[in-house]
Amino acid sequence: MTIEYSELQLDALRELANIGSGNAATALSQLLGRPIDVSVPNALALPLADAVDAIGPAETIVTGVALPVFGDLDAIVLMLFSELDERTLCSLLGVEAGTEVGRSALGEIGNILGCSYIGALSAMTGLALEPAPPQTVTDMLAAIVATVLASHAEATHLALLLDSDLIVEGAECSFSFMLVPNEAGVAELLGRLGL
Repeated sequence: MTIEYSELQLDALRELANIGSGNAATALSQLLGRPIDVSVPNALALPLADAVDAIGPAETIVTGVALPVFGDLDAIVLMLFSELDERTLCSLLGVEAGTEVGRSALGEIGNILGCSYIGALSAMTGLALEPAPPQTVTDMLAAIVATVLASHAEATHLALLLDSDLIVEGAECSFSFMLVPNEAGVAELLGRLGL
């Protein structure tokens, strides 16, 4: 069963993503000591199979940092870094990409971003949200996204992707940032927003 969301509902979810991404960008900017630009996010409500295709070429090697969220809303925050962007971010932190230290640094960036994002969502909606420790993995894009979405889909085949790009100025670096709530979580977010 596919759930349809109105343009007003999708706009509200985009605004939540925009504010959450802005908070995350501020946290990353403080960590890196560089300004961060945030693009306007897209809100897509898609079947799981289409969600994987919508994110990018399936065979692209990326590093994903997943941050499970529990409490009044079950969700996963997922950040996806290309190999080039991983190298750029690691070099900004003075560590080597692809190493244990580099993956740990990327996981910590994901943790800071995810917690900032979740904190903003919690403040805006009044939902009690608790992030779990981040999990970092390097694999093909389709494998990471399919695993994250499938592990979180529960009884629904729907993925709501709130996608925004954070761009590190002067470093040609961006990455995808998504909130993937379960179906009940989407209804809860919209309910808290009066929609």
